[in-house]
Amino acid sequence: MPLVQRIARTIERYRMFEPGQKVGVAVSGGADSVCLLHALCELAPRWGLQPGVLHLDHQLRGEESRQDAEFVRDLAASLGLPFLLREADVAAAPGNLEQAARRARLAFFREAIASGAAARVAVGHTRSDQAETVLYRFLRGSGTAGLAGIRPVTSDGIVRPLIEIDRGEVTQFLRSRGIAWREDSSNADPAFARNRIRHQLLPKLASEWNPAIAETLADTADWALAEEAYWNQVIDQLAAQHITPSGEAVLLRADALTSLPAAAGRRLVRRAMELVKRDLLGIDFRHVSGVLDLAGLPARSGRVQVPGLDIRRSFEWLRIAPRAALAPVSGYRRAVTVPGTLAVPGSGIAISLELIEKAETSEVPDCVYNGEMGCLDWPRLSGPLELRNWQPGDRYQPSCSTGEAKIKTLFQQARIPVWERAHWPVLTDGDSIVWARHFGPAAEYVAGPGSGPVLQIREVTVA
Repeated sequence: MPLVQRIARTIERYRMFEPGQKVGVAVSGGADSVCLLHALCELAPRWGLQPGVLHLDHQLRGEESRQDAEFVRDLAASLGLPFLLREADVAAAPGNLEQAARRARLAFFREAIASGAAARVAVGHTRSDQAETVLYRFLRGSGTAGLAGIRPVTSDGIVRPLIEIDRGEVTQFLRSRGIAWREDSSNADPAFARNRIRHQLLPKLASEWNPAIAETLADTADWALAEEAYWNQVIDQLAAQHITPSGEAVLLRADALTSLPAAAGRRLVRRAMELVKRDLLGIDFRHVSGVLDLAGLPARSGRVQVPGLDIRRSFEWLRIAPRAALAPVSGYRRAVTVPGTLAVPGSGIAISLELIEKAETSEVPDCVYNGEMGCLDWPRLSGPLELRNWQPGDRYQPSCSTGEAKIKTLFQQARIPVWERAHWPVLTDGDSIVWARHFGPAAEYVAGPGSGPVLQIREVTVA
């Protein structure tokens, strides 16, 4: 089958375009992208596509980069296509140069889609690129998600029509038609890991182990991609059941996690990490296993840290939070005005205080035993009242208790996770704690039948 028709088959297989769409073709000037542009121009009438040319000058090779841009500009003009050029000082970006270049390209493509210049962006990755990617990720310790390699279609509108075409077929197509392209000198630089894989490792594997190694690796990616599609549906369901959002963090029950098959548990942990971190860069098998080990600890407490994340176990719960959330928690003290409502910092709740003239007998049990409400005998309070966060060493006697206890002990008895304690509100009258969240009024100050007036304390949720 002719190469252009095979590309058309790939486009249809993965439903890359909708009829009449604008397609930005990312053209570097190299053989793959030039082949992609000519093929899409030939196929455009089939779907009524409106192709245009996108070029990003990475400014890494001086005059050579400038000439690449001019070559692509002239190519677009010769085909009567709109041309969009962007420049990026990739060398000045922090971190790995290859990663910085990739981020710059993705930002450019997403900008083109967001601006309406294109509905899809087509890039020239081939099956040869797929093989190199799979091998590279395997060597770095990727799981099945990584071995799925380069996606033919991404959720943000990037498509790869050449993903089932080998690089050798691309150059043969161009030569047969007398189409010129430019060679990027950096593609031969052994300083880049991908170049060493392309020019050294893959040829050695092909000559000494498997002549069809590139095809085998590409097939592995296709297999893994189908596996990932299935698992994503399963994990969507498990995530809805087991992952609880909590501000910037998420919560997972340890027992639920350890009861899942290992394959599902690992994927659920990865999903939870990705929800918080927004990506999985730097996360590997050891990190995921560390979280599962934490969930299985008999001690029911512990902590692990992975790139960008802090994961803590407290009683039945695991909390996955961004590292930024590790900043010291500031205490708070608020003078109380009755009636009034005071927000509790960092908690999503507020404490409402209201004066009631007389407590009805039927209301007293609720005031004493309801963790979200408490009633204090107003005449026994001398003031000034203050709402503050719990502090180590705080102790008092709840009305339902036979003696005084440290609030830390009450936390442990009530299985309050450690991350919820820092902002825990207590109400004080001078030096005495007269009420604490969940544990209720102090025995000395609790309202009884016929008490009045009564200070009613309620916990309310705030947006």
